[in-house]
Amino acid sequence: MRRLTTICLLLTALAISKPAFAIDECPQPRLITVTGNAEVRVTPDEVILTLGVETWNKDLTTAKNDNDRRVQKILQLVKSFGIEDKHVKTDFISIEPRYEDQWEHRNFIGYFVRKTVVITLRDTAKFETLLSRALEAGADYVLGIEFRTTELRKHRDQARALAIKAAQEKATDLAKALGQTIERPHSITEHEVGWWSSYNTFWGARWSGGMAQNVMQTAGGPSTPETTIAPGQIVVTARVTVSFELQ
Repeated sequence: MRRLTTICLLLTALAISKPAFAIDECPQPRLITVTGNAEVRVTPDEVILTLGVETWNKDLTTAKNDNDRRVQKILQLVKSFGIEDKHVKTDFISIEPRYEDQWEHRNFIGYFVRKTVVITLRDTAKFETLLSRALEAGADYVLGIEFRTTELRKHRDQARALAIKAAQEKATDLAKALGQTIERPHSITEHEVGWWSSYNTFWGARWSGGMAQNVMQTAGGPSTPETTIAPGQIVVTARVTVSFELQ
């Protein structure tokens, strides 16, 4: 019986000590973690213009027909600029009865009919002319002007590569200051950001998710003496966090 007890104690001691041996066999790597940022500036090659048309009348049919006529004039204008149908859409439609006292619904003012027309223009040189003539045709509001690039994916990849390079250079400099050198990357994280759609912020806001880049318009782009709108440049940014093993 005493011999059996001794064997059990030895087995228990081995079971307890085994995790310690396992920890010694797999030591945690020595890491340095840094963040790299980069941006790529490009000239926009398309613009999204969002226009709003609002009409009202105490008679619903009259208010709607008036709105339809003005929207139709804008659509005909857009077609005269050679813009394809797939690049034009009515994005928002609403009909709202309005009263002086909205809570009690007293003193009826009329029916307000609203529509938005979203136009994608590939020739940015025609933008100001299109905008002026659309306002003459019956547009009441300019709800959004968004200059973009059709090669966003290419510029996004370029910005990401520059951000990774920046992180590597930063890690190298920090490690060198400590008398160390970096080895292979242990982990890489790309940071995601959100962005607000630049249109529909007046009659209905939208939230959209971006993928690791934030695209924005900056002022200071070229303009000609005949125009008053400078599209500037688009800034595509990227941010990554990288952990490197230290030697």
